[in-house]
Amino acid sequence: MPRLSKIAPNDESPETRETFSHFLKERGNVPNMFRTLAHRPEIMKTLADHFRTVTNSGTVPKKLKEMIAVRVSYINACDY
Repeated sequence: MPRLSKIAPNDESPETRETFSHFLKERGNVPNMFRTLAHRPEIMKTLADHFRTVTNSGTVPKKLKEMIAVRVSYINACDY
């Protein structure tokens, strides 16, 4: 059982609404790690900006980066 709850997309605070909205437009969902970080909106926003920069830049395709993240999560028995 997780020690921190995940904030549902319809229960977000005004500070997290914009970030959740961006994820819903980009991905169709809000990743669980960002739903958990929503308890600290300033940290969530900083991490979301960093996440987008890492995901959307460089020579490795975005889809491959996502596949690697899912595989690493699976190997470590983590929900992603």
